[in-house]
Order: sequence, then C-alpha cells, then structure tokens
Amino acid sequence: MKIFQPETRACMNALLRSAIFDSFLLIEGEITTFCQFHIDGRLHKEFFHQAGEEEAPDREFSLWQEQREYCFSLIRGKRTPLNFRFILALSRPDTVRLLEQENLSLTPEDVQGLYLNFHFNGTELSCTTGTSLNLFTLDKSLEQAWDKEAQQFFAKHGIPFEIPE
Repeated sequence: MKIFQPETRACMNALLRSAIFDSFLLIEGEITTFCQFHIDGRLHKEFFHQAGEEEAPDREFSLWQEQREYCFSLIRGKRTPLNFRFILALSRPDTVRLLEQENLSLTPEDVQGLYLNFHFNGTELSCTTGTSLNLFTLDKSLEQAWDKEAQQFFAKHGIPFEIPE
C-alpha cells in the first residue's frame, strides 16, 4: 500500500475531464457538496434485460467511463466540494496483464482487486493503492508490483505526485 499525494488540479483534470482512468472499474463513490451523493458501482444485470438488450456487460462493476460525466457534473461549479472519495479497481484484463508482466505466481482468480482509493478532504487530494486477494499469503510481491504500476501510471500520464514518508 502506497499513499500518493498527486497535484490536485492535474489529477482532478485527469480523473474527471479526460479518458485516462476510463478503463478502471468504479467500485463506489461518494461526493459531498450541498448534500451527499453515494454511488454504488455494482451493475444490476436485470436492468439490461428489461431494456431489451441481449446481454448485460460481462463484469460486476461499471466502468469509470460510464460514471465520469455524472461525477463531474456533481463536482463542477463555483464551489469546491466539501469532500469526495472514489474507489477504482484495475480491470480484469489489466490485472491479468500485470500478473504476467511481473511473472507473479498468483492466478487471476486469486486476485479480488487492485484498487486506487481517491480521497479529497476539501483542500488536499490523496490516492492510496490497495490489494485484495481471495487467499491468504504472506507474499507481498503483488502489492509491490501494484504500487510500482500505479506510480508508473501517474508518471506516464503527467500527473505530478509526492509519496509522503
């Protein structure tokens, strides 16, 4: 687990006004402005069947891409939100890629999720990495690989950050 302190303006632009994080899954979000808005990112498969669509998406959670504009509409304005938090997860294909790229012994089924937890407290933005496994292990290689991947992701997309000690 690493805590990043990204430069707020650059990260907010990347998160809310660009497609940089669009392939991540939104697990949940909470935005507090004049009232509190809670977003459960879990998809309801029955909704897709009622709408006459042949197949519901083959995933449990919505993509950030599907929620980004809505979240941006709640946040934008003349006043800064009192706070917000978003829990984003790396997509299954990107998780498989990371496991293969880092030559880790875990299988995709062993990994429940690789997370980026964004939190804005009204003045500062932070992002904490997190891992969740479906098994117990003392091996921290996946956590270390995900921390490194997250750092590279921020750097690749020109989002300045600090890692407090």
